[in-house]
Amino acid sequence: MNMSLSRTTFAVILLAMLSLGAPSLAQQPAPSAPTAQSAPAVQQPPAAQSTAPQAAQPAQAAVSAATPATALAEGENRMAKLGKAAMSELSPWLMFWNADIIVKSVMIGLAFASLVTWTIFLGKMVEMTLIRRRLRGALVKIGDARSLAEAQFALGAKGSVLASFLAAAMREARLSAGISSDAGIKERAASSFAEIVRAEARRIRFGMGLLATIGATSPFVGLFGTVWGIMNSFIGISKSQTTNLAVVAPGIAEALLATALGLVAAIPAVIIYNHFARVTKGYLELVSRASGAAGRLLSRDLDRTHVSGQHVRGAAE
Repeated sequence: MNMSLSRTTFAVILLAMLSLGAPSLAQQPAPSAPTAQSAPAVQQPPAAQSTAPQAAQPAQAAVSAATPATALAEGENRMAKLGKAAMSELSPWLMFWNADIIVKSVMIGLAFASLVTWTIFLGKMVEMTLIRRRLRGALVKIGDARSLAEAQFALGAKGSVLASFLAAAMREARLSAGISSDAGIKERAASSFAEIVRAEARRIRFGMGLLATIGATSPFVGLFGTVWGIMNSFIGISKSQTTNLAVVAPGIAEALLATALGLVAAIPAVIIYNHFARVTKGYLELVSRASGAAGRLLSRDLDRTHVSGQHVRGAAE
């Protein structure tokens, strides 16, 4: 019995010691847990390492593919801004200086032609006003004259085409002294008058041919400058590889300026030519009146000469 009690006591003591030692073992951390947690952070599996470069390559390809498109877009935006700035600063003077040398030459020629047109206009206007007034005054002065000598005295020293007619008539009468044929004298005087009229017409039409040439050719010269400028604009478009209107508009505007200058030179030239054609026609009608007045005075002098000769012959008989 004592033997069984001792065995029972030993078992109870052993159980108590085991129950006391279990909590201390449960409280200690497992040695393999930290190693399992730190291993993924330091080293990656071979599969993860091989997947990362494959994922990075498409991203780099996308960036490299987007770079030229982005650069092209930035270039177009930059050129558009420059074109807008150029268009905001456009003026005829700047367009002239930015134009091609051929277009510049065309513009300078058209500007010179316009200057010549207005110079002729001012000169012819002053000339026509003076000679028409002078001829009308001369016709009024000889309206009551009875002979060539009296008409010359009435005109005085003032030169006009009428004075040329009177001088030609007196010269023909003097050269034909002793000739009894009045018809021959009048015919020769009329021939001299016709030469004076033609010379006066040539003199008064001086510069009219130049006006006609400017009016007829200036639009075509301006069109040539425009075609040349637009051709250069298209060449610039092909070089810049853009069709942005803000970029190509300045070149086209410079080209169209040549056509505008051609019209500026041609339109006034045509109008001035037509105006002076009418004025010249009116003046030549006055010249014809002066020629007729000189012819009538010559006829009177011839008739007086014959009448006085008949009186002298009658008195002698």
